[in-house]
Formats: sequence, C-alpha cells, structure tokens
Amino acid sequence: MEEEKRIMHYSSSQKILLVGEGNFSFAASLATAFGSANNIVATSLDSKESFMGKYPDAVRTLKTLKGMGCVVLHQVDVDTMSQHPRLADQLFDRIVFNFPHAGFFGWEHQRLHQDLVKRFFAAASEMLTGRGEVHVTHKTGNPFSRWNIVKLAEEVGLYLVEEAPFKRADYPGYLNKKGSGRKCNRTFRVGQCSTYKFAKLPLRLLVLDSPY
Repeated sequence: MEEEKRIMHYSSSQKILLVGEGNFSFAASLATAFGSANNIVATSLDSKESFMGKYPDAVRTLKTLKGMGCVVLHQVDVDTMSQHPRLADQLFDRIVFNFPHAGFFGWEHQRLHQDLVKRFFAAASEMLTGRGEVHVTHKTGNPFSRWNIVKLAEEVGLYLVEEAPFKRADYPGYLNKKGSGRKCNRTFRVGQCSTYKFAKLPLRLLVLDSPY
C-alpha cells in the first residue's frame, strides 16, 4: 500500500469531492500534497468555455490535475449533483465547498446565500460514506456570521463536528477567487474564517430524538 499523505483535514486515503472549485487551485493544492489526484473529484458550476474565459491562467492547472488522475467535471450544480451521471451512486469521505456564494447583487443578499448553502447540505448528505464529513469554509465576521451555517446544516440532518480556523497559507498555491462579475478572476481578502465540519446524525440518535 502507498504511504498515506495529508494536508490539514485531508488525506490521500480519502475519497474527496470538491464543489464550486472556480479556478481549481484548491484541488491542485491537495493534489500536490498527495502527489496524486486519483482520490479527488473536482467540480465547477461553470461550463468549460466559461471557465476558460474567466480563468485563462488556470487552464494549465486543469491540464496538470487531469494528468495526476483528477476527475474534473464542469456545469455541476449543487441541486442536481447527486444525480450527475459521473457522481450518481458514488459516496465520498469528504465533500468540500469553500466560500459558497450565490453571486454578487450589489449587496449581500443573505437569503439567497443561505438557500444555496442549505441546498448544498441536503445534496451532500446523500453522498457521504458512513463516517464522511461535509466541509464548508466560510467567513465568520459580519455579515457572514448571520448566515447561520450550523443551523442550516442541522435542518437537513447534519451536526457540527468541529469548527477549525482557516488560513489560506495552509494550502500552498490556493487562490480563492470572486467567481462572478467583472472581477471574477480577482482574489478576495479571506480575513477571519473557519472550516466547519459536519457529519450525518448517527441513526441511534435520530431514533432517540424522534417524537414517536
């Protein structure tokens, strides 16, 4: 067996699904740490054409990822990802969505962002292994703290395992991007944020909590 390699919360022995990857630099950071991307499926909401238009400097990154064994999928929406032909019937140890955002509307439209996150949680919970985790990295300052990430997860049967401080420097090569609008290829200030780790509520606890 090959030696297990790790970077922060992730391991080369885990089957990892990355959602909303943007320029795929987070996937590349994990792949570099593992020395392989055979355990990674990286997805983007953008079509391949849209991706190339938004992130022309990342085309080489995508080519490298594919050469390392990464499965790269475009036009994957959180609402339908569990039914995607390449994802249906697959289960993952880690499902990761970094800095989920419903788009820029000139103001922070909290409800739209919350709806996106909750839909992601609902779909991801169907795609987890028994001991799998859903990870969301999210800013913790105002107004982002009002998204109530933990409550949204609880509403679909996920519970908080850990809230871990996030530092972009822990993932060499990772460049978070705005992802939409005229400045889609620009990074944004991460500031204070955390990686929230969620797991499915154990069946025995669901039985104990049941009112019937």
